[in-house]
Amino acid sequence: MTRKKKRKSKKGISNLSNTILSILKKDRNQAFNYKQIAAKLGVNDASSRNQIIKKLAQLATNQEIEQVERGKFRAIVNTQYHTGIVDIGMKGSGYVICEDFDEDVFIASNNMNKSLNGDEVEFYVYKRRKRGRIEGEITQVIKRAKSEYVGVIQVHSNYAFVVPDNNKMYKDIFIPINKTFKAEDGDKVLVKLEDWPDNADSPYGKVIKVLGKPGEHHTEIHAILAEYGLPYEFPYEVETFADNLDTSITKDEIAKRRDMRQDLTFTIDPKDAKDFDDALSFKVLENGLYEVGIHIADVSHYVKEGTVLDDEAYERATSVYLVDRVVPMLPEVLSNNACSLRPNEEKLTFSAVFHINEKAEVKDQWFGRTVTYSDARFAYEEAQAIIENNTDYEFSSRSQSRDQINTEVPKEVSLTEQAYKTKTEIAEAILVLDGLAKVMRHKRMKDGAISFDKVEVKFNLDKENNPVGVFFKTSKDANKLIEEFMLLANRKVAEFIGKQSPKKTFVYRVHDEPDDSKLASLQGIVSKFGYKLNFKDRKSISSSLNNLLKDVVGTKEQNLVDTLAIRSMSKAEYTTHNIGHYGLAFDYYTHFTSPIRRYPDVMVHRLLQHYLDSGKSANTEAYEDKCQHSSDMENLATKAERDSIKYMQIRFMEDHKDEHFLGVISGVTDWGIYVEIIANKCEGMVSIRDIKDDHYAFDQSLYALIGRHTKNMYQLGDEVTVKVKNTDLVKKHLDFILVD
Repeated sequence: MTRKKKRKSKKGISNLSNTILSILKKDRNQAFNYKQIAAKLGVNDASSRNQIIKKLAQLATNQEIEQVERGKFRAIVNTQYHTGIVDIGMKGSGYVICEDFDEDVFIASNNMNKSLNGDEVEFYVYKRRKRGRIEGEITQVIKRAKSEYVGVIQVHSNYAFVVPDNNKMYKDIFIPINKTFKAEDGDKVLVKLEDWPDNADSPYGKVIKVLGKPGEHHTEIHAILAEYGLPYEFPYEVETFADNLDTSITKDEIAKRRDMRQDLTFTIDPKDAKDFDDALSFKVLENGLYEVGIHIADVSHYVKEGTVLDDEAYERATSVYLVDRVVPMLPEVLSNNACSLRPNEEKLTFSAVFHINEKAEVKDQWFGRTVTYSDARFAYEEAQAIIENNTDYEFSSRSQSRDQINTEVPKEVSLTEQAYKTKTEIAEAILVLDGLAKVMRHKRMKDGAISFDKVEVKFNLDKENNPVGVFFKTSKDANKLIEEFMLLANRKVAEFIGKQSPKKTFVYRVHDEPDDSKLASLQGIVSKFGYKLNFKDRKSISSSLNNLLKDVVGTKEQNLVDTLAIRSMSKAEYTTHNIGHYGLAFDYYTHFTSPIRRYPDVMVHRLLQHYLDSGKSANTEAYEDKCQHSSDMENLATKAERDSIKYMQIRFMEDHKDEHFLGVISGVTDWGIYVEIIANKCEGMVSIRDIKDDHYAFDQSLYALIGRHTKNMYQLGDEVTVKVKNTDLVKKHLDFILVD
């Protein structure tokens, strides 16, 4: 017997009653004899077997187990079992989140029963409370949340271990030497779990991909994608299928559609965009109304159900936007070419066309397939320049002369890096649409919408993808112009189907009201900065949050408060069951405007056309499953995007190790404080062990660390000066030390 097995044997025998009960409860419908239990414990000596026999007899006498036939025992089930999802802490203990309980159920590390973070598990709750909290024990894993992990391999002569990057994976993974995929010691690898034997301390797995050397750029980016099960290349058969698609626009196809090629049409997108999935058309009607068309790439024309292309798009469900690249949902032949509404090209589109008055009220609407021609392409900065150059323009004034419109785009923001003048009719269209968008936005805010204009951190990268600078992306009038018309199309499409009778199955984007406890927590934190919230009713909550978000603009705590406010909200998701969208203050809402990068939009296009063709209601259960999958993949993509930003922040800070930075305390825990640097939004941790001037303790009520002798306080929101202590690209950790 190895030393490891001997240690485990002693540990198992010392707490033998509980161990036997756990084995019997796990397979509570099966009877075991002492030999089978000994095998599960990994013991085979006579002394251990005798102790097992004695314990079985004691447990039967105490009526904790029953003897169902000679020498065979089974657990007596007098406990109610529940199911829930495991949330594991860093030290191997954790909680089970279960709808049967108002609070999460604590699970000690020795009661995890081989469950891993995110697993669906069966568990029972102890009758007693421990330290005031509900405590339980996991009896079995119903469904694994994931089976693949990224980590660094340690190769020994006869075996290997993979140390996972994920700090919630509390066990190293044992790899038989013949399943290392020829990985070298120290390589970053992707490993698949295969088994977790009853008598093994660690799960067993096999290496399925060698990602490269830790710390190298492409290794770490591919590791982020692999950790969340996200692909970074298309299978050969999918690329081949896409390349062989007929993307020509025929006369027969045009004849089936509303021809809008003569209408003034243009796109406004980020300057580095490669796919343009939406365009706006504009004209003034004889009755004085504005006709505004929101034209979306007709992806569903090319991506047909039942094809390998559709299967791949569904599995991906979304494009993933990392700091240095986009991992697209569709192959490039579609996303950047056939489905991209590039200037001076005819495109097949799916459109929402509205007749709108000067109060931004929709007087008429039309939905259907179209063919369009984009007259111009603008970057947001170019459209913004036109808006800012014409601040005196009144879009509702009929007497205003076109000659007064300034059409110049300065070279500082021009895509061509040369100053130029756009066509007067296009500049006028931008100005009218901007005016209408402002009216629509004002109405949304009045109706209770919440304005989350969170600052986005972006990096300037050199040719080797090294971060050479940080800049902040903010939303200006041109961004909000596009946002409002996309919101209009999404809302009106959802209303068009949602209000039909009899009710039809549809894909909605919903957002529930915020949780009271999360709002109370937010109030507790922002009060430290002198802000107050009013939770009297739904409208006062929205108004209060908007005032808060407006008041923090430009303050040191802005990013922190913006982040906390967003976290206090429920998560938006896709579903066939409409409950409205709280954050936007819409009763009906869907996603119609980005089918190049979101699969739910493809489903919406298909359903909308199906119902326009008088089709019967689609299968709700099938679409609900697709909605759940889309929400899950969106969540994974968001996590990958955040990890890539964190990774790039650490790379950026590696080159600034000797500099001092002013930061804001963005989090306080019993192990230290988190500090966000004001100048670049990079966040790192100052360990409590590295604050040397006193012994500090965490005061949860004050969100502060307080010195035992000096009473010195480090509180949430305080400004501190820090410098880099350590950067770890592999674990994505950034450690600071206080300078003063």
